[in-house]
Amino acid sequence: MRAGRATVSSSQLATLFGFTDAQVRKDLAYFGHFGHPGIGYRCDELIAEIRRILGTDRQWTVTMVGVGNMGRALLRYKGFSAQGFRIVAAFDRDPRVIGSQIEGIPVFDIAQLGDIVRQQHIQLGMITVPAADAQQAADQLVAAGITGIVNFAPVALSLPEHVGLVGVDLTTELEQLAFSVANRTRSR
Repeated sequence: MRAGRATVSSSQLATLFGFTDAQVRKDLAYFGHFGHPGIGYRCDELIAEIRRILGTDRQWTVTMVGVGNMGRALLRYKGFSAQGFRIVAAFDRDPRVIGSQIEGIPVFDIAQLGDIVRQQHIQLGMITVPAADAQQAADQLVAAGITGIVNFAPVALSLPEHVGLVGVDLTTELEQLAFSVANRTRSR
């Protein structure tokens, strides 16, 4: 699809991703009918449908709770906006950072979270606070109306069923990498 092609077949996709062409057709059919018999998938249509399925076909407003080292690094990351995620506010309790801006994103007192989330119609939240503070931050986000949270704190959160949660545990990611490297070395 990146090679400037107008169409792609299920067998080409299968080869690219390591599946069978039947599995590609079955998986895509689960979300509706957007292939064309004898032609395959029109790349522009397929990309649009996948973006719709993933929810990346629109802009999402995002907030962050915690602007320590990890929070600051994430606020400086330019890839979010390229994928439709616009961070519009950050929150902290440290008076040294409240009132400042990081990469143009204002940092507010955590006590203002509910008001700012409602005023700016913020939909998603990121938690980058220490583990001991993560549940309280999550509870505040949920109370403000946030419906999806990415948690970078190394702790499991308890959230209502209607709130989506993704946990990012960097230790687990490193363990997966170590496993991959260790097993690649053993197979040689």
